Amino acid sequence: MGIEHEHVHDLIGVGIGPFNLSLAALLDQIPEVDAVFFEQREGFDWHPGMLIDGTRMQVPFLADLVTMADPMSPYSFLNYLTEHNRMYRFYFLQRLEIPRNEYNHYCQWAVNKLESCRFNHRVVGLVHDENEEVFRVKVLNLKTEQTETYLAKNLVLGTGSIPSMPKSFQELEGENLFHTSEFITHQERCRKAKSITLVGSGQSAAEVFRELLREQGENGYRLDWITRSKGFSSMEESQLSLEHFSPDYVDYFYQLPQEKKDQVFAGQELLYKGISSHTITDIYDLLYEYSLGGQSLDVGLQVLTEVSSMEKLGDGYRLKCHQWQQEADFTHDSQVVIVGTGYRPNIPEFVHELGDYLQWDDCNRYIVDSDYRLKLGKDVPNQIYVHSGISHSHGVGSTNLGLAVQRNKIIINHLLGKPYYPMSKQSIFQKFSGKE
Repeated sequence: MGIEHEHVHDLIGVGIGPFNLSLAALLDQIPEVDAVFFEQREGFDWHPGMLIDGTRMQVPFLADLVTMADPMSPYSFLNYLTEHNRMYRFYFLQRLEIPRNEYNHYCQWAVNKLESCRFNHRVVGLVHDENEEVFRVKVLNLKTEQTETYLAKNLVLGTGSIPSMPKSFQELEGENLFHTSEFITHQERCRKAKSITLVGSGQSAAEVFRELLREQGENGYRLDWITRSKGFSSMEESQLSLEHFSPDYVDYFYQLPQEKKDQVFAGQELLYKGISSHTITDIYDLLYEYSLGGQSLDVGLQVLTEVSSMEKLGDGYRLKCHQWQQEADFTHDSQVVIVGTGYRPNIPEFVHELGDYLQWDDCNRYIVDSDYRLKLGKDVPNQIYVHSGISHSHGVGSTNLGLAVQRNKIIINHLLGKPYYPMSKQSIFQKFSGKE
């Protein structure tokens, strides 16, 4: 028998990524809400396999944990700079986007100040007690191997996403075949490879390709990059395009019928799946410099091509490729294959233990209210808020750090039952709706 705590928290958070960490930092300044957050990892580490030197955040530093709600918070990025005596260095950097490693360090700094964040704790079970009107959250302490049950009036799920890899690739995973999310772990292996092929053309794939291209001259491997897309397309980064990552657009998108949402979202890939212009520039600059004086490049960039399957070939792989415009099939051999096929929402198994307490759509996705509460199958006072797996309901900004604080303002206002944070209307220049 594990320990069951009698104390009832106002909120229990599952997962400590940037979204729930932002909520924890904001709630730390609001004593009316008693919250605790659990994370199974040993400590905060944001996409550690992609913390490549020289990579930048894709949002300005103002998209930190708290500033969009409370610029005077002790958990702001500017306060982090002050405490680390980096203010003038950042001032002279003259850039809005900070290094990804620095963002990770900033979040670790915040975590170390927050008593509500508990690592090495895995949520393994979840029950709603209708009589007591509480959630019973079963948590395994990975250090003591003891199970404890915590009580909460409400939950917030910040379980993030997990790497997505085609099933036919998964069976072959190993030292020579891995997802971009594990690049740092396998980087030394790449340096010793005879040939490397990268599959996929999003931002993560581009950053890995750029790093491999930088090191190619020293290590001498053949390097290829294959995508089924029409090209290695840059992300839409103009100011008016970025207004799609605003509260105004989230509100507009949410009001659309679900069928229309799915249609619209499918056509917005370059708002969130393209490659940043500075990354493409870096890659092109390297290719140009390596070709000076008529030098032959041992590099291949292949577009319009889908890798339909893969098989073992000696100590490497044979990729079966299909150029879909020409309808031409060919094979490509590579010792190491890195798969950059994105991520999918992480819906933990314990969520399904709630049974008909939750409502799901026909595609087995959460049904989510506009204020980020999961639609419940029963009329009860206990709510479940959610940060991940909501792109189908709230649109392209669902995974964007620039909207994390806005989402948490809405959650906090609902928790408190009052407008603790004011909500502004028409915060951007363009108008999406045809109605007043």
